[in-house]
Amino acid sequence: MAGPLGPFVSGFAAELERRGYAADTVARQMRMCAGLGGWLEAEGLGLSALSPELVERFCAARRAAGCRDYVSLKGLAALLEYLDGAGVVRVVSTPAAAGPVEELLDRFRGYLERERRLAPESVSTYACRVRPLVERLAGSDGVELERLDARWVRRFVVEVCPGQGRSAAKLTVVAIRALLTFLYLEGNLDRPLAGAVPAVASWRLSGLPKRLEPGQVPRLLDSCDRGTATGQRDVAILTLLVRLGLRVGEVAGLLLADIDWRAGEVTVRGKGRSHRLPLPADVGDAIAIYLRDGRPRCAEGSAVFVRTVVPHRTLGRSGVGQRVVAASRRAGLGDINAHRLRHTAACAMVAAGAGLVEVGQVLGHSQLQTTAIYAKCDRETLRRIARPWPGGLA
Repeated sequence: MAGPLGPFVSGFAAELERRGYAADTVARQMRMCAGLGGWLEAEGLGLSALSPELVERFCAARRAAGCRDYVSLKGLAALLEYLDGAGVVRVVSTPAAAGPVEELLDRFRGYLERERRLAPESVSTYACRVRPLVERLAGSDGVELERLDARWVRRFVVEVCPGQGRSAAKLTVVAIRALLTFLYLEGNLDRPLAGAVPAVASWRLSGLPKRLEPGQVPRLLDSCDRGTATGQRDVAILTLLVRLGLRVGEVAGLLLADIDWRAGEVTVRGKGRSHRLPLPADVGDAIAIYLRDGRPRCAEGSAVFVRTVVPHRTLGRSGVGQRVVAASRRAGLGDINAHRLRHTAACAMVAAGAGLVEVGQVLGHSQLQTTAIYAKCDRETLRRIARPWPGGLA
């Protein structure tokens, strides 16, 4: 292959094959490389000239020529990543102008990471929750923090939260309090305003844990095709969730080294801490089948669960949650989120005779109050002891 890309093409092809790309995909990538190499040579340019703008010019030329594949910076990501790893050239997308809103949110994220020690997912969630408030304050001269006072904060919360669910509204309120605390500590506010944020009406432990009924768990697992790699992976994920009550982030973060097969234990990391749990036989069997038959040999990294499409990288939090929703839809159970499987696991432990302290240890709760809701798992007993609603009986 002629052109400045010539010396790197064979290595790039080998890397694509190693990562599990199909032969026809590798062939298309090679044709794209030939096109890029020829275009650079015609322009009298070398690889060192590659930049986001230059790549976009090449993609525009491909689009004008009627090509439908590899016509964007994202489409060339695999090649550019390989060249970067080989130390040939580094093509970094030019960031959009940050602006005052993004600058403030970046400082807020830094505060949450350094001072509050929040997990990256929580940092992202907090920033997302306070973005509407910051954007509301944005003006021609930047973010007008001088407009913030107790009345403005209360009015904003009362306007925004009624359109959200109870859990979402509570999270919004917590994030706004964190932002106001940060602004006061940074000297942007002359007095603390976190106390001015109204609380979301909530009665602790007023509800019942939302769990699956006993017959629904087998339906959920049977909805997965165990003859495919995707089905084997999903069965292992669902079994972990419904038997050990893990969070989606804990499942996504599970590493191969976290499973001690000889001791029959698994190390679970979440909420900034880790703990070891026994590995039940059915959970171990599901994971072992997936690792033996379903997990790609060319998977990148040491995560247990990876994507089934190339490149086979770690299946993230959202990916784990989507597998639960997909399985529940196939089973005809509607949209079930992963946290309901956590409730199901806890209720099953209580029904088997486990105490709340033991349940809290398995679930990784730091306070017994959090586990207290599972004292109400036995609905039949609750019906017998519950007092009738006034006026409900003739």
